[in-house]
Amino acid sequence: MNVIHTATELNAGGRKVCLAIGFFDGVHLGHQQIIRQTIADARQQEAIGLVVTFDRHPNTVVAPHRVPPLIYPLAQKVRVIEAMGAEALLLIHFDKAFSEQTGEGFVRDLAQGLSRIQSLCVGANFTFGHKRSGDVALLRQLGAALGFAVHGIAVVSLDGNAISSTRIRQAIRAGEFNPAGRMLGRPWSLAGQVARGDGLGRQIGFPTANLDATGLALPPNGVYVAHIVLRNRTLRAVVNVGFRPTLQLPASQVRVEAHLLDFDEEISGEELEILFLERLRDEKAFPSLAELKAQIGRDVERARLCFQGQGSDAAAIP
Repeated sequence: MNVIHTATELNAGGRKVCLAIGFFDGVHLGHQQIIRQTIADARQQEAIGLVVTFDRHPNTVVAPHRVPPLIYPLAQKVRVIEAMGAEALLLIHFDKAFSEQTGEGFVRDLAQGLSRIQSLCVGANFTFGHKRSGDVALLRQLGAALGFAVHGIAVVSLDGNAISSTRIRQAIRAGEFNPAGRMLGRPWSLAGQVARGDGLGRQIGFPTANLDATGLALPPNGVYVAHIVLRNRTLRAVVNVGFRPTLQLPASQVRVEAHLLDFDEEISGEELEILFLERLRDEKAFPSLAELKAQIGRDVERARLCFQGQGSDAAAIP
C-alpha cells in the first residue's frame, strides 16, 4: 500500500480515484463497510482505491480535554487498512491550520490534488471541516458540481445497537473482549512499541517487555494470560496491567508489562501485539518483593495450565 501525505503525491497517472474518508479508529465492521465499498468502486471503475485518514484524533487539536483513548495506535490502524486491500492511503497531518479549513475547502483541495475523483464514501453521520461545517448533504452538492458519486454508508448494528469506536472502547475498559472482537470483526489486541523498563522484573527472575500504551484504551487492571505476536511469531505470556502497587511508587500512568514464557531475548524498540485470553486475578500490593515473586511464579503456573486447556483446573492454584 502506497502511503502518502498530500493529495498531489498520489501521481494517479490519469486514473480515476475512489475515496473513503474517516478517522477509522479500530477499523471496525462499520468502517470496513465504507472501505470495502470504496475498493469495490475502484475495481469496477479501474480506479485507485484511496483511504483518507488522519495522523491523530481531531480532538487532540480542537478539544484536548476530550481526547478518547484509542483502540489502535496509528501503525496498527494502517496495517489493518492495508490488509483490507486498499491501494493507497492518504495520511493527513491534523494540526491547527488544518482544523480551521472549511468542509467545502477540504473537499475542493482533495479534488484539485487528485484530479479525477470518481466516488467518495463516508459514514452516513460523517461530519468534517471547521466547526463541523461539512456533512453528507454537502458532499452530495459538491459531488454534483465536481462530478463524483457519494456513498453515505448506514451504521452497522450488533445486538440491536450501532457499532461505534466509543462502544468498543467501553467494552475494552470493562474487560469484555469477545464483544469488542465481534464489533471489530477480529480479536481485539493491544499493540505498541516495547519501551526499556527499570529492570525490576529481571532482578526477581521474571523479565518483562514493557509496552508503550500511551493514549490507548486499556482493559481493567489485573493479571492476564495472553498471546504475544512478535516478529511474526505467536508466544505465550503473563501480562500485568496496572500501577505496580508493591513498589509503592506514586500512581502516575498505568503500565503494561508482559512476561513472555520460555523467551529471553532483547526486544526493546520492537513492535508487539497482545491478545488477552483470560484474566487470572486483580492487581494487588504484596508485603515484599519476595512475596511478589512467589505470586508471579504461581501466575505463570496457572497460565501454563490455561495454555494446556485446563483453564478451570488452573483456578484451583491460589
